[in-house]
Amino acid sequence: MNADQILMEIREANLQYLMLAQALIRQDREQALFRLGISEETADLIGVLSTQQMMKIASGNTLLCRMRIDDDVVWGLLTNHGKTAAANDSVSRLHANILMASRHTEAA
Repeated sequence: MNADQILMEIREANLQYLMLAQALIRQDREQALFRLGISEETADLIGVLSTQQMMKIASGNTLLCRMRIDDDVVWGLLTNHGKTAAANDSVSRLHANILMASRHTEAA
């Protein structure tokens, strides 16, 4: 993949992210704040963007969304390193979701 292709993928991801974010915000604001990890103010801005504004914002070369998981413990739980049982997988994912939810609450 060359640089032009990467930039095109970033722009497409940005537009998809903005469209998804706006749909979530309009459908269930509280869930959107939690799932997207955004503030009330950011949700207000995204919620009222026109299609033209979203296209303009998405056209930049910087990815708008970011990895919210920056903790080795959460990554370990999500990737389930060294565990093969399905029951452990469900518990690990639940634990990871609880950890991420608590961090969202702390940030808000």
